[in-house]
Amino acid sequence: MRWRWKPIFPPVANTFSRMLINLPEMIRNAEKLSAGNGAELLAAARAEAETRSLKLTTSVEREQLALLGETAARHARYFDIALVGWSASNPGTRALAEAVVFGSGCPTILLPDQAPPASFGRVSIAWDGTRVAARAVSDARFILERATEITVVTVTDEKPIDEADAGERRADSLRQAGLKAVFSAVRAEDCPIAETLQRHAISSGSDLLVMGGYGHSRLRDFVLGGATEGVLSDLRMPVLLSH
Repeated sequence: MRWRWKPIFPPVANTFSRMLINLPEMIRNAEKLSAGNGAELLAAARAEAETRSLKLTTSVEREQLALLGETAARHARYFDIALVGWSASNPGTRALAEAVVFGSGCPTILLPDQAPPASFGRVSIAWDGTRVAARAVSDARFILERATEITVVTVTDEKPIDEADAGERRADSLRQAGLKAVFSAVRAEDCPIAETLQRHAISSGSDLLVMGGYGHSRLRDFVLGGATEGVLSDLRMPVLLSH
């Protein structure tokens, strides 16, 4: 199932706005551009599905821009995984990604627009022995079972790890399940952890980074964990986030 979201821009109609910048016309042009981009994406998805003999069902949804993330998260709850396209030049991308990651209840893969198509044959797992990390591995199981190479990565100098051999134990449990997994310990030093994880994954040839999505509510603010914040601020490769 592939959803294409068409944002609805609220009408602004008054004489003053028309005289200065013709705001209603700008809104119509923005909606036309959005519809055109969505049509191109759907056409590309249909063509790819046809070449692979896959059944593809599509739907077009209209929604207010402010409610786009909430609506996307609600629809994603009916599927095993959500895919969110990522464009650094689009300020609304991050809000949409956060809404789906933390509101859908299903794993979400963020796909940067510059990333080449990949089969996710080589996967890196960010592992710190926490519940959220374990949930991410469980949610990514159907991908891991098809992977030709899995690297469990633990950053050793970013925060205390309860078990010194946590990463090796995770890799070993995957090997016992018949998967090809190795363990790699890395140091962040003065580099943000999200940059360290993505840089290591890319340098090792991984097509996908699997990690837990850390976040919790505090009063009216939603507070993100350091690695999650870093990925959402500087996405460099496809990342599966699970909350």
